[in-house]
Amino acid sequence: MRVRNTVLPIILAISFVFLPAAYAEPSVSIIMEKTTYSYCEKLFYIIEVSEITGKPAIIHIRDEAGKGSSEIPIQITNLQNPIPSLIAFEEEIFPLGKYFIDVEYSGSEFTAEFNLIDSDNICIPVSVKQFLIEWLNDRISDGYLIDAFQKYVDTELIDIPFEINDENIHKIYVPDWVKNVGHWWITKALSDEDFAQVISYLIAENIISLPIEMENQI
Repeated sequence: MRVRNTVLPIILAISFVFLPAAYAEPSVSIIMEKTTYSYCEKLFYIIEVSEITGKPAIIHIRDEAGKGSSEIPIQITNLQNPIPSLIAFEEEIFPLGKYFIDVEYSGSEFTAEFNLIDSDNICIPVSVKQFLIEWLNDRISDGYLIDAFQKYVDTELIDIPFEINDENIHKIYVPDWVKNVGHWWITKALSDEDFAQVISYLIAENIISLPIEMENQI
């Protein structure tokens, strides 16, 4: 009887040793910097995970209608991974309303949300930055840069007081030293508002201008 009583615990102990261990999936969540944004602000959030698996997190950002971005892979290297947006919210791209950030990581999913509300903020569209970079590298003329300002920048920031057309676009003059101002804005040493004020001042003082004879023809 003693032998039988000792055999059963041994068998049970062995069976527990060889049973496959049950592993929980790594958890994932999103920590929002804030849940309300307005135009000209940049989205910022943190992806938090319970462990680093070597797999990327997959992000989708969508609006209330379900329209959203293609998948965005984010390499996870820490338990908390800050995700700053490089592009500010622009009126031409992002309609007002509620947005959702969906994240999937190693089998776990999480959704955070934020609201984009109306405000008096006015910013320079990111597309203008590319024109400025082209101009700084002498790949487009002065006139094409000013034309971009006229087409894409709100007149409350930069108002070009003359019409730009095929006849005068190559006659517009911007002093070469103004490139310093452009570099300061590109490197974020100047804000959108400060950059716009400088450009508006140069236009008002005819430092950025059309030749006088062409202004008289308009």
